[in-house]
Amino acid sequence: MSSTKARSAWLGLKRGARGRCPNCGEGSLFRAYLKIRPFCDICRHENGRYPADDAPPYFTILIVGHLVVAPLLAFRVIWTLPTGLLLAILLPALTALILLFLPIVKGAVVGVLWALGAQPTS
Repeated sequence: MSSTKARSAWLGLKRGARGRCPNCGEGSLFRAYLKIRPFCDICRHENGRYPADDAPPYFTILIVGHLVVAPLLAFRVIWTLPTGLLLAILLPALTALILLFLPIVKGAVVGVLWALGAQPTS
């Protein structure tokens, strides 16, 4: 896709959530688990300039909390299982979900920052 397209937040969010450069949609956004590539390999856009900072962990915990913890409280099993067993089941599951969602959310945040034309803070 061409980088001359209008910068919509939805487009940036979709491209970033897929781990792609928000500018061209083709290059990889990450060089490691959560490390942003400073420049896109395809279009040379400077992706390292978008300060995602604390937003991705906050939104990830918010999403996982609403998708898992809140509905779980409605089930009676949570009140009848022994606490140790419940923690042994939930903590690894929640950790896995958070680690799964974190790069997706970070990419989406970078994509939205790209769409908004965010400038570096320093």
